[in-house]
Parts: sequence; C-alpha cells; structure tokens
Amino acid sequence: MGITGKLGEKVKASGKIQEILDEITGLVGLQEIKALIHELRSFVEIRQLRGKEGLLNEPMSLHMIFKGNPGSGKTTVARLIGRLFKELGVLPKGHIVEVERADLVGEYIGHTAVKAREQVKKALGGVLFIDEAYSLARGGEKDFGKECIDCLVRAMEDHRDSLILILAGYKDEMEYFLHCNPGIRSRFPIQLEFPDYTTTELLAIADAMVAQRQYRMSGEARLTLRNFLLHQEKFGHQHRGNARLVRNIAEKAIRRQAVRLLHAYDYQKISREALMTLEAQDMLEGCNLAGLETSS
Repeated sequence: MGITGKLGEKVKASGKIQEILDEITGLVGLQEIKALIHELRSFVEIRQLRGKEGLLNEPMSLHMIFKGNPGSGKTTVARLIGRLFKELGVLPKGHIVEVERADLVGEYIGHTAVKAREQVKKALGGVLFIDEAYSLARGGEKDFGKECIDCLVRAMEDHRDSLILILAGYKDEMEYFLHCNPGIRSRFPIQLEFPDYTTTELLAIADAMVAQRQYRMSGEARLTLRNFLLHQEKFGHQHRGNARLVRNIAEKAIRRQAVRLLHAYDYQKISREALMTLEAQDMLEGCNLAGLETSS
C-alpha cells in the first residue's frame, strides 16, 4: 500500500510501517477494525503531505474507545496502533501503558489526582490504555472516579500532541459510561467494536498460536478443539474468553503433552514428530482444564 504524492509518484511505506501493517493485516478476523486502521494511516500521511504543501489541516484527535468482550483483540490492536503511530510520527515513543481503575483512583481526597498524573506521565509519548474504563463511573457522587475522569480530560488537552488515550471495556458497560459522561463521547471520535471470534476464527488463532511455539495439532486434536469451541459457543458463558480461552487451552495441552510423552517414552526414543504434535488426548485434557476455569 502507498500514498500518492507529488507528480503522481507513490510514497511507499517505510520498512517498519509496512511490517506493522502486515501484522495488522495478518490478524484473524477484525475486518472493520483493520480497514479503519489503514484509513487512519492514510489520513495521517495525507495530512503530512498537505502540511508540506502549506495546506490547512484541522486539529487531529485520535483518542479511541474500544468496546468488546475479553480476549477479542483490544489490547493487541492498541499495541499495534501505538507502534504504527510512532513510525508515522504521530507519537514520539509509541509505547503502551496498560492500567485499570485501581491504578488511577485513590482512596482519599487528593490521592486520585496524584495517581492519575503518575500514569499519564508514564504514558507520555505513547498510549494510555484503560481497561474496564466504565468502572471509573461507578460508586456514586462521593466516589473518586469522577475526579479521575476530570484529570484524564485535562491530560488530553495538555498533552494533545504526545498522548493517545484508549478506553476499553464491555460494549454495554461502555455505552452506559458514555451516557453518564456525555462530555466524554465527543472527545473520543474513534469508537471501535470488537466482535466475538467465530469458531472458525478461533481455530485459525489456535493454529497460529501452536505454530508459533513450533507445535502442531493432529487432525483428531483439531477436531477435539473444534467440538469444544462449538459447545462453548452454544452453551458457554457469554464472555467465554475468545482468544484468551484458546491460548489457555493451547498452553494446557502443551503441558499435558509433555506429561504424556515422558510417561510413554524414554528420553532417547521421543521423535521430533512426537515432540511437535499435540494429540487428541492432550487437547481434550487442555479443553477440560480450561473449561473448568471458565465455569468457576
């Protein structure tokens, strides 16, 4: 992908930018979110070309709200956005500081402002990612969450060129949060919804996860995982974990494989193929263990 510049020449993405764009494109699912990220990249680069030509650019606000269940890719996308915006020159550092309510809200008068400013300071030059941000609106009038929100709003104004704020959480709770804080909505022009992954997408994620660790699933193991995910899709908890659940299953299956191999073989007799292959038994035990954690 490139941007057309002077005399119709194409401005190619730098190596690092292209590497990040390839990572984004390689994410499973999230088609609308990928499209928006590519759109933002184009928008930033066109602004830069307009600036070089002395053309007017309106102030740019890139603060975002991510809505979706746990394990639906919100943190992964936030990290990629930070890296991309660094390479595009939007952010000086591009790192991400991940926080939740306990990191921001104090227990007594004046404590919240100190904690919030501390986290903002850590995030300067990059992204401040607040998970379960709706919890800042809980607790009523005497709660210090409102003070935290006021501090964050001031930080957005004071550091508009060196900080991007991303608020994340469940869709319904984030909608309630925005309803309770109408002034916040207009400050976050980019709102993204992260859908739950389908079973097919989760299987693709599982394939990638085990391949990254130099394992692979046998046909029977993959079928075992598919049946478990279909059951979870139909009967599981509405926030069943998405990619997080798949990661837990893969990690547990790998550990169960290790136990199985050492019980069945001498060290010298374990083949490379056996070391790399997750069998149905490993996957079933991994699914059962992860299922117990999900239901507890």
